[in-house]
Amino acid sequence: MTTTIASQTRTTPAATETKAGPVTGLVVSASRIVISFLFGFHGLQGFGFFGGIDGQGGGVPFGSFPGWWGSVFELVGALFLLVGLASRPAALLLSGVMAYAYFTVHAPMGLLPLQNMGEPAAVYSWIFLLFAAIGPGRYALDTLIKRRR
Repeated sequence: MTTTIASQTRTTPAATETKAGPVTGLVVSASRIVISFLFGFHGLQGFGFFGGIDGQGGGVPFGSFPGWWGSVFELVGALFLLVGLASRPAALLLSGVMAYAYFTVHAPMGLLPLQNMGEPAAVYSWIFLLFAAIGPGRYALDTLIKRRR
């Protein structure tokens, strides 16, 4: 971005392309895709897939709160984040879902995530908050839609 102020031309740092720019966009996109893909399996466990919530194929009862609805949010949010569509709101929602899971399910069992088996919930919550802040990366439907406007 170049601005002219009283016959003076200034280039802002956002306008200067660095060698790390394209690589960073690729790494963010790849990370978003892999993490959302893995998280989608986490959501499917609530429905009894991949060993279910009990390791023996059990799922949460249909319509129950928060278990069944949490699994719906996890699966749908992971799909949106996977393709990079409405990725910031999806990532923010998923961060909240995982924070809620941590504080309501895991934290009552112990102070630290390693003690209460809440480490995955805590890590996912912070990763999704990061994606909500930095965006989906270069390779996402959000980016494609933004370029076409």
